[in-house]
Amino acid sequence: MRSWCVAALAACFVALALASPALADPDALWNLVSGQCVPSQQAKHDPSPCLMVDLAGGYAVLKDESGATQVLVIPTTRITGIESPALLDPASPNYWADAWKARHDVETFAHRDIPREDLALAVNSIYGRSQDQLHIHVDCIRPDVRDALNMAEDRIGPTWAPLDIALAGHRYRAMRLTGEDLGDRDPFKLLASGDPTALAAMGLETLVVAGAVFSDGSPGFILLSDRADPSNHDPASGESLLDHTCQVLRPAA
Repeated sequence: MRSWCVAALAACFVALALASPALADPDALWNLVSGQCVPSQQAKHDPSPCLMVDLAGGYAVLKDESGATQVLVIPTTRITGIESPALLDPASPNYWADAWKARHDVETFAHRDIPREDLALAVNSIYGRSQDQLHIHVDCIRPDVRDALNMAEDRIGPTWAPLDIALAGHRYRAMRLTGEDLGDRDPFKLLASGDPTALAAMGLETLVVAGAVFSDGSPGFILLSDRADPSNHDPASGESLLDHTCQVLRPAA
């Protein structure tokens, strides 16, 4: 476990750094990571104000100001977002695998272990984000979304297909992956290779990776994608499937 004092100070710093009007600056996250977290890690082996900087892996973990448990996984190189061609390079890191590991930071802030099916990762589309540096949201999943995915599990296969139920009022495409971890299976690449329409305009896409335990007891993931439609005021913000109040951790009434 990391020091709670350090984590609390980091959270306060980030809240100040990203609070309005700084949120009007789409480079606020990048400036924080590249200008403070990385240099501090290099000079002093101290990632502050980030929680962690993996120089070899090329990413940082930062406590987000929203919610008590949410963290962000952010590349330490300049990658604007899901539309970046660098993410489809065969040699690019699998930031989603790093984000799944960062669930342990969510557990640290929650003061408890969290079942995998109660956790999710999300990247918003170019229309659904406020920051122009790729960042993966890591937090609890909405209880209604978790329950809906459990009900639809047997209708979600190993390739992308429309989901026949709405999640938070939106229709997603879904596919399943088996396994405890993502390994080298990168959801960015899986979406681009499995959906030509998405590949043609990745900036319109939002991606969500929900932890799952399937009916046979095996661990895995459900991948969800949706496409922005600015004409209908749909920004494709998969983050809306996450719950920054972590209702899934509260006892049932």
